[in-house]
Amino acid sequence: MISVNDFKTGLTIEVDGGLWQVVDFQHVKPGKGAAFVRSKLRNLRTGAIQEKTFRAGEKVSKAHIENRRMAYLYASGDVHTFMDNESYEQLELSSAQLQYELKFLKENMVVQVMTFQGETLGVELPNTVELKVAETEPGIKGDTSSGGTKTAVLETGLVVQVPFFINEGELLLIDTRNAAYMSRA
Repeated sequence: MISVNDFKTGLTIEVDGGLWQVVDFQHVKPGKGAAFVRSKLRNLRTGAIQEKTFRAGEKVSKAHIENRRMAYLYASGDVHTFMDNESYEQLELSSAQLQYELKFLKENMVVQVMTFQGETLGVELPNTVELKVAETEPGIKGDTSSGGTKTAVLETGLVVQVPFFINEGELLLIDTRNAAYMSRA
Protein backbone atom coordinates (compact mmCIF):
# COMPACT_ATOMS: atom_id res chain seq x y z
CA MET A 1 0.00 0.00 0.00
CA ILE A 2 1.13 3.54 -0.71
CA SER A 3 -0.18 6.86 0.54
CA VAL A 4 -1.57 9.30 -2.03
CA ASN A 5 0.74 11.90 -0.42
CA ASP A 6 3.64 9.96 -2.01
CA PHE A 7 2.31 10.14 -5.60
CA LYS A 8 4.91 10.66 -8.34
CA THR A 9 4.39 11.05 -12.06
CA GLY A 10 4.65 7.61 -13.69
CA LEU A 11 3.67 5.67 -10.55
CA THR A 12 1.35 2.72 -11.25
CA ILE A 13 -1.49 1.95 -8.84
CA GLU A 14 -4.52 -0.33 -8.55
CA VAL A 15 -7.79 1.53 -7.92
CA ASP A 16 -11.34 0.16 -8.29
CA GLY A 17 -10.06 -3.02 -9.96
CA GLY A 18 -8.17 -1.13 -12.67
CA LEU A 19 -4.50 -0.47 -13.36
CA TRP A 20 -3.70 3.24 -13.48
CA GLN A 21 -0.59 5.32 -14.09
CA VAL A 22 -0.30 8.75 -12.45
CA VAL A 23 -0.01 11.33 -15.24
CA ASP A 24 -0.34 14.43 -13.07
CA PHE A 25 -1.18 15.23 -9.46
CA GLN A 26 -1.64 18.25 -7.22
CA HIS A 27 -1.76 18.52 -3.44
CA VAL A 28 -4.54 20.93 -2.42
CA LYS A 29 -4.87 22.46 1.05
CA PRO A 30 -8.00 24.62 1.09
CA GLY A 31 -8.41 27.26 3.77
CA LYS A 32 -11.49 25.49 5.04
CA GLY A 33 -11.87 21.71 5.11
CA ALA A 34 -9.49 18.79 4.78
CA ALA A 35 -6.55 18.58 2.38
CA PHE A 36 -6.85 16.36 -0.70
CA VAL A 37 -4.90 15.18 -3.74
CA ARG A 38 -6.31 15.90 -7.20
CA SER A 39 -4.86 13.48 -9.75
CA LYS A 40 -5.02 12.67 -13.44
CA LEU A 41 -4.74 8.91 -14.06
CA ARG A 42 -4.30 6.93 -17.30
CA ASN A 43 -5.83 3.46 -17.51
CA LEU A 44 -3.05 1.11 -18.66
CA ARG A 45 -5.48 -1.33 -20.28
CA THR A 46 -7.63 1.12 -22.26
CA GLY A 47 -5.52 4.30 -22.41
CA ALA A 48 -8.43 6.41 -21.08
CA ILE A 49 -7.53 9.35 -18.85
CA GLN A 50 -9.62 10.06 -15.76
CA GLU A 51 -9.42 12.70 -13.05
CA LYS A 52 -9.78 11.39 -9.52
CA THR A 53 -9.65 13.09 -6.13
CA PHE A 54 -8.29 11.34 -3.03
CA ARG A 55 -8.41 12.43 0.63
CA ALA A 56 -4.96 13.33 1.98
CA GLY A 57 -3.33 10.27 3.55
CA GLU A 58 -5.63 7.78 1.79
CA LYS A 59 -3.95 4.47 0.92
CA VAL A 60 -3.98 2.79 -2.50
CA SER A 61 -2.35 -0.41 -3.78
CA LYS A 62 0.86 -0.03 -5.74
CA ALA A 63 0.93 -2.12 -8.91
CA HIS A 64 4.24 -3.80 -9.71
CA ILE A 65 4.67 -3.43 -13.46
CA GLU A 66 7.51 -5.39 -15.06
CA ASN A 67 9.33 -3.70 -17.95
CA ARG A 68 11.21 -5.79 -20.52
CA ARG A 69 13.52 -4.36 -23.20
CA MET A 70 12.35 -5.69 -26.54
CA ALA A 71 13.08 -4.84 -30.17
CA TYR A 72 10.26 -4.17 -32.65
CA LEU A 73 10.76 -6.65 -35.50
CA TYR A 74 7.97 -6.34 -38.06
CA ALA A 75 4.27 -5.97 -38.78
CA SER A 76 2.25 -8.71 -40.43
CA GLY A 77 -1.21 -7.35 -41.13
CA ASP A 78 -2.70 -6.27 -37.80
CA VAL A 79 -0.10 -8.13 -35.70
CA HIS A 80 3.18 -6.55 -34.57
CA THR A 81 6.07 -8.73 -33.41
CA PHE A 82 8.59 -7.83 -30.68
CA MET A 83 11.63 -9.85 -29.58
CA ASP A 84 13.53 -9.99 -26.29
CA ASN A 85 17.21 -9.50 -27.28
CA GLU A 86 18.47 -11.68 -24.41
CA SER A 87 16.15 -14.71 -24.49
CA TYR A 88 15.02 -14.33 -28.16
CA GLU A 89 11.45 -14.85 -26.95
CA GLN A 90 8.92 -13.26 -29.32
CA LEU A 91 5.72 -11.44 -28.38
CA GLU A 92 2.87 -10.38 -30.66
CA LEU A 93 0.64 -7.34 -30.04
CA SER A 94 -2.34 -6.16 -32.08
CA SER A 95 -2.64 -2.76 -33.73
CA ALA A 96 -5.44 -1.94 -31.27
CA GLN A 97 -2.98 -2.25 -28.37
CA LEU A 98 -0.47 0.04 -30.13
CA GLN A 99 -2.68 2.77 -31.62
CA TYR A 100 -0.59 5.75 -30.43
CA GLU A 101 2.80 3.99 -30.48
CA LEU A 102 2.54 2.92 -34.15
CA LYS A 103 3.18 6.54 -35.20
CA PHE A 104 6.74 6.21 -33.86
CA LEU A 105 7.73 2.53 -34.25
CA LYS A 106 10.44 1.58 -36.76
CA GLU A 107 11.98 -1.84 -37.33
CA ASN A 108 14.69 -2.78 -34.79
CA MET A 109 13.68 0.04 -32.40
CA VAL A 110 14.20 -0.96 -28.76
CA VAL A 111 11.20 -0.25 -26.48
CA GLN A 112 10.00 -1.21 -22.99
CA VAL A 113 7.13 -3.74 -22.99
CA MET A 114 5.02 -3.41 -19.82
CA THR A 115 3.56 -6.56 -18.22
CA PHE A 116 1.47 -7.08 -15.09
CA GLN A 117 1.09 -10.62 -13.70
CA GLY A 118 1.69 -12.14 -17.14
CA GLU A 119 -0.70 -9.75 -18.94
CA THR A 120 0.92 -7.53 -21.58
CA LEU A 121 -0.30 -3.97 -21.09
CA GLY A 122 1.49 -2.16 -23.88
CA VAL A 123 4.68 -0.49 -25.02
CA GLU A 124 6.57 2.40 -23.45
CA LEU A 125 8.47 4.43 -26.05
CA PRO A 126 11.70 6.35 -25.49
CA ASN A 127 11.09 10.09 -24.93
CA THR A 128 12.58 10.97 -28.33
CA VAL A 129 12.89 9.10 -31.63
CA GLU A 130 14.69 9.85 -34.89
CA LEU A 131 12.41 9.81 -37.92
CA LYS A 132 13.11 10.70 -41.55
CA VAL A 133 11.00 13.25 -43.44
CA ALA A 134 9.19 11.40 -46.22
CA GLU A 135 7.22 14.30 -47.69
CA THR A 136 7.15 18.08 -47.26
CA GLU A 137 7.09 21.23 -49.35
CA PRO A 138 10.57 22.31 -50.46
CA GLY A 139 12.32 25.00 -48.44
CA ILE A 140 12.57 28.42 -50.05
CA LYS A 141 15.78 30.45 -49.84
CA GLY A 142 15.37 33.17 -47.22
CA ASP A 143 13.22 31.14 -44.84
CA THR A 144 14.57 31.44 -41.32
CA SER A 145 14.28 29.38 -38.18
CA SER A 146 12.27 32.14 -36.51
CA GLY A 147 9.62 32.03 -39.22
CA GLY A 148 6.47 29.95 -39.40
CA THR A 149 5.95 26.24 -39.84
CA LYS A 150 4.85 23.83 -42.54
CA THR A 151 3.46 20.29 -42.50
CA ALA A 152 5.77 17.30 -42.89
CA VAL A 153 4.88 13.61 -43.24
CA LEU A 154 7.45 11.33 -41.60
CA GLU A 155 8.49 7.78 -42.60
CA THR A 156 6.00 6.20 -40.16
CA GLY A 157 3.08 8.29 -41.45
CA LEU A 158 3.14 10.74 -38.53
CA VAL A 159 2.29 14.33 -39.54
CA VAL A 160 4.10 17.12 -37.64
CA GLN A 161 4.65 20.86 -37.97
CA VAL A 162 8.28 21.72 -38.81
CA PRO A 163 10.17 24.96 -39.58
CA PHE A 164 10.39 26.07 -43.22
CA PHE A 165 14.07 25.09 -43.58
CA ILE A 166 13.40 21.34 -43.13
CA ASN A 167 13.60 19.32 -46.39
CA GLU A 168 12.69 15.79 -47.49
CA GLY A 169 15.12 13.08 -46.42
CA GLU A 170 16.32 14.86 -43.26
CA LEU A 171 16.40 13.08 -39.89
CA LEU A 172 14.40 14.81 -37.15
CA LEU A 173 14.17 14.34 -33.39
CA ILE A 174 10.50 13.87 -32.43
CA ASP A 175 9.14 14.02 -28.85
CA THR A 176 6.98 10.89 -28.38
CA ARG A 177 5.05 12.38 -25.44
CA ASN A 178 3.35 15.07 -27.54
CA ALA A 179 4.26 14.07 -31.13
CA ALA A 180 6.11 17.36 -31.73
CA TYR A 181 9.22 18.31 -33.69
CA MET A 182 12.21 19.06 -31.44
CA SER A 183 15.22 19.56 -33.74
CA ARG A 184 17.27 18.05 -36.53
CA ALA A 185 18.98 14.80 -35.55
